[in-house]
Amino acid sequence: MSDTASSINLKDQLLNGIIKENTIFKLALSLCPSIAVTNNLKNGIFMGLAVLFVQVMVNITISLIRKVIQPKVRLPIFMLVISGWVTVTQLLMAAFVPDVYSKVGLYIALIVAFASILARAEMFASKNSVVPAMADGMGMGIGFLFALTVISFFRELVGKGTLTVPTGLSTAHIFTFINTKPVLIMVLPAGGFLAVGILMALFNWINSRYAKSSAHSH
Repeated sequence: MSDTASSINLKDQLLNGIIKENTIFKLALSLCPSIAVTNNLKNGIFMGLAVLFVQVMVNITISLIRKVIQPKVRLPIFMLVISGWVTVTQLLMAAFVPDVYSKVGLYIALIVAFASILARAEMFASKNSVVPAMADGMGMGIGFLFALTVISFFRELVGKGTLTVPTGLSTAHIFTFINTKPVLIMVLPAGGFLAVGILMALFNWINSRYAKSSAHSH
C-alpha cells in the first residue's frame, strides 16, 4: 500500500467528513443511533463524542500498522482494531458518565458495526500516513457529532420544550424554552425519522446553494 500523504490537503480532508461526506446527512449511514439516542441533547452529544474518539483512534492505529497488515486478512484486523477501541470507549463511559452509558451503552457497542468507520479504515487510513489519517478520522467524527447534535437539539427542543445541556461529566442543566404543549411525536421513533429527513434535506439544500455560489464566484 502506497502513501498518498504528500498529495492530500489536510484542511480539505477535515472538511470532507464534515460537509461533503457527512455520515448522516450525506451518506445516510449509521442511522440507528441518529434515531435511537437523539431525543435528548446530552445523550446525542456523548454518542457523537464516542464515535469521534473511535473513528480517530481507529484511523491512527490502522495507519501505524498498515505496512505489516497482510491484505488477505485486513478486514478481520480492521474489525479487531475497531472492537478494541469501542471496548475502551465503553469502559471510559461506564466509569465517567454512567448515567449516559446506562441509556446509550447498547448503541456504543454497535459502533463496531458502523460501516463508516470500517470504510475509512479500508479506503483511507490503510493507505496513508498518520497525520492525514488522523485528519480524515477527525473530519468524519466531527461530522457525525455535528449531525447528532443538530438532530438531538431539534428533537428535544420541539418534542419536550427543553434542552438538557451537559455541565459536567455526570451532570446536566435543563433549560425550558417552550411554554405551550410540545410536539411529543418528535421524541418518538417516528419523530426521529421525520427530524432526520427534514434536517438532511435542509443540510443538502444549504450545501448545494453554497456550492453554486462558490462556482459562480470563480
